[in-house]
Amino acid sequence: MIEIDGATGEGGGQILRTALSLAVARQQPVRVIRVRANRKPPGLRAQHLTSIHAAQLISGAEVVGATPGSTSLEFTPGAVRAGEYPLSVGTAGSTSLVLQTVALPLALAGGSSRVTVTGGTH
Repeated sequence: MIEIDGATGEGGGQILRTALSLAVARQQPVRVIRVRANRKPPGLRAQHLTSIHAAQLISGAEVVGATPGSTSLEFTPGAVRAGEYPLSVGTAGSTSLVLQTVALPLALAGGSSRVTVTGGTH
């Protein structure tokens, strides 16, 4: 399992989204620690949880730590599956940031997919 320090660089959510996307694309388990440690408040917020759920949905991943405010996450993906995926951020969170998480793995899925993301901003 690859371990990534979520406080690296700006310490925001992008490192989490990129880690999830690449983990699914490569079927590589990943642990992210100190998630959003440089943010106030630190830890997972609604849009990050939607990204985690989306990555889990397309890969059948096992996930530990996907709760609001959590600062660590373990993500063990299976094979990515093409399909139709309705996703809702449910807050004013960014829909395009959630889409970043699933776009690459679904492009490699070997079939066509449709992703509908609803939320507050894009």
